[in-house]
Amino acid sequence: MMKIGFIGVGNMGHPMALNLLRAGCQVKVYDVVADAASDLADEGAEVVGALQQVVSGVDTVITMLPAGEQVRAVYLGDHDGGLGILNMADSGTLFIDSSTIDPASARLVAIQAASKGVDFVDAPVSGGVAGAKAGTLTFIVGGSDANFQRAGLVLKLIGKSILHAGKAGDGQMAKICNNLMLGIQMAGVCEALSLAIDNGLDPQIVSEIMQQSSGQNWVLDRYNPCPGVMANVPASQQYQPGFMAKLMLKDLGLGLDAAVESQSPIPMGTLARNLYAFHNAASNELLDFSSLFEFYRRRSDNSKQ
Repeated sequence: MMKIGFIGVGNMGHPMALNLLRAGCQVKVYDVVADAASDLADEGAEVVGALQQVVSGVDTVITMLPAGEQVRAVYLGDHDGGLGILNMADSGTLFIDSSTIDPASARLVAIQAASKGVDFVDAPVSGGVAGAKAGTLTFIVGGSDANFQRAGLVLKLIGKSILHAGKAGDGQMAKICNNLMLGIQMAGVCEALSLAIDNGLDPQIVSEIMQQSSGQNWVLDRYNPCPGVMANVPASQQYQPGFMAKLMLKDLGLGLDAAVESQSPIPMGTLARNLYAFHNAASNELLDFSSLFEFYRRRSDNSKQ
């Protein structure tokens, strides 16, 4: 029976921890928001109140945290007397960070982990809350071959696809590139469907046409942003997330930072990032990222007044 510590049981971490419990693992959970983990106790989790407790006596520690700042603090210090969990855990512990953060932070943690003789991989996820609940997440892993193989034994319990991107930090970089493309794709679909509506076309018919034509893409197939076109997606549920617009803005910002670092041109990604900044500034940051469709519709409606 695997013994797993789980740190960060928010929208994504909570269903991941629940699936580990249902897979027969012993799971200890910790979150800075105490109530976030309380109902997991009813499912058999041991809810603890300190990082030292969650990492003690486990084989693997999984973290799901908001950003690089929190990852560095939890792993390297600023908690429980200035110690990070790399200094608290038993020797031989495997650390898996499934947060989406900057690659530099992931590489820094990996270097520190190696210096202490423990294993670490960065393993950000794709699939959103729905994938976390269904246990169908894709994990994009950065780390050594040996650490990838070891992490895979755990991640296969809560994910469908476990992919090795390369060395430490490469999982984060691959995730950033994926979400850069997703943000651009969503903006493009919103734009095209809004144009179709403005010219009297039925968005459901146009969506079907594009799905059967060269415009076919993941957003049209699984995550249509126009309300009423597709059932069981956020657009047809008042844009309840899902994947919040503020998180898409964060990920596009990570892409922009990476582009500055490597001097890579990303004009489309920069435009998508700015669109989400405008959209979120209008108090939409907690809605699903597909709510960007309303950004286009508001401007279209205002132009007709």
